[in-house]
Amino acid sequence: MGTWGAGNFDSDTAADHLAAPADRLVTEVTEAMSGDPVEFEPDEYRGVAVPCNLELLLVLARQGWVGAILPSPEMIRTWQEKFLAVRERTIDGLEPKLAYKDERSAILNETFEPLAEASAAAK
Repeated sequence: MGTWGAGNFDSDTAADHLAAPADRLVTEVTEAMSGDPVEFEPDEYRGVAVPCNLELLLVLARQGWVGAILPSPEMIRTWQEKFLAVRERTIDGLEPKLAYKDERSAILNETFEPLAEASAAAK
């Protein structure tokens, strides 16, 4: 196993260790996006968990640590389109205030886009 620095994530072993939680985050999003869209409506568990997982992946990617492998930018944008389409189709039924609805939409876009950009930069 190789070590390239003194940091906690500066070795092959650390990269392997980091890959496990990163892979879990990607797997959970992949499963949600390939499952029943009802599961990721705004008031469902995966409707909250998917953006959380994406944001955690972005935090890992921004650290520049080896081991946090991101999906392709195309995959992330496909998820974005699907996730936001389901949200748009269902959000009004929850009767949110317009300000919240608009702010949440902006935050969701700000979650997907930087992750897709980080993925493209890593390729």
